[in-house]
Amino acid sequence: MDQDTVGFERTARHDGAVSTATPEPRARFRAMEEGTAEDWAVIAREHVAFSAELPDRVLAHLAALAGSAGGFPVDRLTHCLQTAALAEADGRSDEYVLCALLHDMGDLLAPDNHGALAAAVLRPYVDEQLHWMVAHHTVFQGYYYFHFLGGDREARQRYEGHPAFELTAEFCERYDQRAFDPDRPTPPLEHFAPLVRELLARPRRPMGD
Repeated sequence: MDQDTVGFERTARHDGAVSTATPEPRARFRAMEEGTAEDWAVIAREHVAFSAELPDRVLAHLAALAGSAGGFPVDRLTHCLQTAALAEADGRSDEYVLCALLHDMGDLLAPDNHGALAAAVLRPYVDEQLHWMVAHHTVFQGYYYFHFLGGDREARQRYEGHPAFELTAEFCERYDQRAFDPDRPTPPLEHFAPLVRELLARPRRPMGD
């Protein structure tokens, strides 16, 4: 098949069967310095469609947290749902509830750096203080357990004076550290799906910012 053509056919194998996917438009260049306006028009159109599917990918990733508990009293999905439900019940903003829901979404892929992963996903869609809160919540949450593991529970004090310090400390105290109750009624993920779909459809920042 001519690889210079803009469209091409992809095949995927599922359970031993081969299926032909819909041809996907592709740019012609092999290095970006060769790109043309026509190439980037193709890419821009595909980016719009791909971005529109982000809420579905995020919800699917959250769903994958179900059943993974890591020794905690509830699994990781339940913890995220309870954190978001507590924030919602307190009348927090939609952006805040979204952050509460996604704050631990990075557990599967970045267990030692999950706050940074979640914050990277959220950054285009929430304000700067909420982004900082998610990125740093792990060290603030450590106030409740680092000392049991030989660490410094006051490690968060290195950020004292930061504009989002109190916001992050409050998030952990009121919501994050309280969301491990196997007896608490917990809304299903579908309860938060409309919020995820609405907020992840409107980035606050331009691409690359």
